[in-house]
Amino acid sequence: MEIIMETIYAIMEKLLPFDYIQYDFMKNALLAVLIITPLFGILGTMIVNNRMAFFSDALGHSALTGMAIGILFGVMDSSGPMLLFAVVFALLLNRIRHSGIVSGDTVISVFSSLSTALGLVILSRGGNFSKYSALLVGDILSIRAEEIGKLLIIFVVTFLFWGFFFNKLHAVSLNSSLAKSKRIPVLLIDNIFVVLIALIVMLSIQWVGILIINALLILPAAAAKNLAANMREYHGFAVMISVFSGVLGLILSYYLDMAAGPMIVVIAALIFFVTLLLRPLVKE
Repeated sequence: MEIIMETIYAIMEKLLPFDYIQYDFMKNALLAVLIITPLFGILGTMIVNNRMAFFSDALGHSALTGMAIGILFGVMDSSGPMLLFAVVFALLLNRIRHSGIVSGDTVISVFSSLSTALGLVILSRGGNFSKYSALLVGDILSIRAEEIGKLLIIFVVTFLFWGFFFNKLHAVSLNSSLAKSKRIPVLLIDNIFVVLIALIVMLSIQWVGILIINALLILPAAAAKNLAANMREYHGFAVMISVFSGVLGLILSYYLDMAAGPMIVVIAALIFFVTLLLRPLVKE
């Protein structure tokens, strides 16, 4: 692993003759951005198509509860409990959402509020929440080489899922009843999708932050929708906007000495508003 990373670092230093690239933490952060942002771009299009923006936001908030449960059971590494709780949370929430007992938005809002409050209650015992406050905004500059490897694995899994299941997932988003009549296993595909969202959100949340992770998922897809004339353009624009926002936001955060995650969101939001103004011209 070390030899591979050293080779990648050497290539980056040759291709990018900028002062920030001399630092290993910036190299790691840039590599992470180049993995996370196209991942968020593709996943964001599927989330927007399936009208699940609130769902991914609720999953982000559930990280607090997952971490709190891990602490209660004395688990030193909180990533395991966070992942496990997020998967269970996502499947349970999806089951209730499909049951039709109450409005989907209502269920998601209730679960999101409960998971946030429960996590805060447990983590704030004895006034210790300040130790975990960094999770709210994240710190992509703290990512390590071995963690980049984990992101790369989930990156490959996501694109394989997108390649094999996108048509079926798109059919479900358009009309679930019609999809069932075509013998598409609606609940199974939806469950795989929400588990994938849970894994990606939890694996990236400590570097992106609870407060802004949903914005990074939704904004590039929303901006792409303003420009795209077809599905292929929609995905292409979403990935390009996401990568551009990530790289520019990271570089600006270095020179302006500001938090990288929020800066990336600001760039993505500005692009969204620009595309919103251009939408009448593009859609003519």
